[in-house]
Amino acid sequence: MAGQKEIRSRIASTISTQQITKAMKLVSATKLRKASEAIVRMRPYAEKLQGIMAGLQESADDDRLAVYFKAREVQKVALLIITSDRGLCGAFNANVVKRVRAMVAGELAGKQVQYICIGKKGAESLKRLGFDCDTRFVNALNGLSADSAFDLASTILEEFKAGQYDQVTVVYNRFKNAATQILSADAFLPVSPADNTEASQGSFDYLFEPSKVAILEDLIPRSLKTQLYRSMLDSLASEHGARMIAMDKATDNAGELLRSLRLAYNQARQAAITREISEIVGGVAALEGA
Repeated sequence: MAGQKEIRSRIASTISTQQITKAMKLVSATKLRKASEAIVRMRPYAEKLQGIMAGLQESADDDRLAVYFKAREVQKVALLIITSDRGLCGAFNANVVKRVRAMVAGELAGKQVQYICIGKKGAESLKRLGFDCDTRFVNALNGLSADSAFDLASTILEEFKAGQYDQVTVVYNRFKNAATQILSADAFLPVSPADNTEASQGSFDYLFEPSKVAILEDLIPRSLKTQLYRSMLDSLASEHGARMIAMDKATDNAGELLRSLRLAYNQARQAAITREISEIVGGVAALEGA
């Protein structure tokens, strides 16, 4: 059994760790509240734009617009991989990396894949596994704003239009609630009307003023940028939820460990007291025998 000094040291260390995890849980809870409010406000707008987009394919007969909708033979694929910049959030990042590896081994086997990492942890994990990662946007979640997300999306759109990719897919964790994140791999480009529920409810008859092409040239990229921004907000809220749950479990585990250590300390202390009493009694008996 470990000595009392060693157990006291471990108790002090565990208490310190518990205080840290408890503080991190509170910080994550605060950040989660802000992030969840942001995604809840964004979703109705993004979903409405997505519904409009799904109904615009037939109207997009101009070559400048059809490029967003026209399916190509898929040879070159861009995976936008959204993870966190920091760890201590359970399996949040590992699940995304696992999904990417499954896609590469399955549906994307034989394709030329570019791994565009948003978030440091995903880039680090994929690099360790031997993947060649594009890290231009690895810090995009740091101080995330609509402007920064739109700039990132603009770059991806221009590269897609230039033919660098035939397909763009976003792999991320979609926020459901603090305890639940839904791992998703959403098609970003080309736009697929079949994936949109609003489009399936009926056809839309739009009136364009002053010019259909002029309006759609602005509306379609804006909608796509909004979809990517929503995915990034989803991932950010999911990260804080996952970290809050992970730190809550770590705090509980530290409490369990403290109970075990304190029991072990009391047992060691009682054993030491019993040993000392036995030694005193033995000494007295020896003196009396002399």
